[in-house]
Amino acid sequence: MKAFFLSILLSFAGLSAQSQTFDAFYASMADSCNQDTVSEYLQQFEDLGIKELLNAGLDNTKDWIIQKYQDWGYTDIVEDDFQVQGVTTTNIIVTKTGYLYPDTYVIIDGHYDTKNGPGANDNGSGTVILLELARLIKDVPTEYSIKFIHFSAEEIGLEGSEHYVNNVANPTNMDIKVLFNIDQVGGRGGQPNTTIICERDQSPPNGNNAQSDIYTNELAVCTQLYSSLLTEISFAYGSDYVPFMQNGYVVTGFYEENESVVTHSINDSISNMDIPYLYQVTKASMGALLHFALADLDLGIEEEEQAIFTLFPNPADDFLKLNFKEDQTSLFYTITDLSGKTIQEDLISGLNNTFEIDTRTLVAGAYILKLHTNKGLATRRFIKE
Repeated sequence: MKAFFLSILLSFAGLSAQSQTFDAFYASMADSCNQDTVSEYLQQFEDLGIKELLNAGLDNTKDWIIQKYQDWGYTDIVEDDFQVQGVTTTNIIVTKTGYLYPDTYVIIDGHYDTKNGPGANDNGSGTVILLELARLIKDVPTEYSIKFIHFSAEEIGLEGSEHYVNNVANPTNMDIKVLFNIDQVGGRGGQPNTTIICERDQSPPNGNNAQSDIYTNELAVCTQLYSSLLTEISFAYGSDYVPFMQNGYVVTGFYEENESVVTHSINDSISNMDIPYLYQVTKASMGALLHFALADLDLGIEEEEQAIFTLFPNPADDFLKLNFKEDQTSLFYTITDLSGKTIQEDLISGLNNTFEIDTRTLVAGAYILKLHTNKGLATRRFIKE
């Protein structure tokens, strides 16, 4: 929900990564985002029609979103009902718990209601990015907890996010590390779309503005590290991070640079968007979310599993070498991608304490190796370069 005027843009020239450096695991996760999947989700979103109060499309979209998370195995799903103009609508909150700071949250959000049309760009684009990221990071350990929040009633005055701040975040003194808002990032069909705007808080109260500036600079760095997009820095306004900003929380967010002229109309459809651009925003969002939540390729492994064997090199090239603490008579291994699809498996016998797995047929990306050994099941994550 952005007003149709040009925001003042500050070119972020000479951007320095400072402490941020390229992370091969984050890059592999970004590359695991699938443009066809994003496009498929977006078509499903568009097909659900107009998503306004008292419109079946809004409730049907809520159910569709929740079903996605359930299909992927998420269990901490909250339907937060609230009243707007005497009508009940729902925020959807899905929580993935961090292993080190479970009570500190990185919130990534986007509204799912629309105005006067199917809202493929505003804000189907943000909705499907949240879904694609949630699908892929379900089993990726992160230090901080992540909340995927799909707000309702954004288009009629930021009512969903206002409700959440006033009735959930503030009363519980929620420890929010940063809120990452994604709204209208689908690009303009038939136009060159090469830049994403990274938005920061520059409004009162000013106590959270410096931190917002830091996170927004980090967002821009992640965008350049994990996507092909250029970045510009602007100010945050007119979307669901506003109630958070006004209550002292730290925010950052994405908004398209080449602003659509068909939002809030029946013409806000996929045909007027740039899907490859949306895909690049998805990749940038993945890199940023993993950075904010501090994902780790090797964590989530029990100490007794660590003691069974070592794995190198990681990232791997042509072969993955395993060195066992004890000789193995036989083992069965499975390699899956991050969605759980089996890519390679084999039963090996006559081993000693070393073994090599041929990874030359694997495409570059992140994988999960599961070993059934003399000591039981052991799991590792690895990257194929």
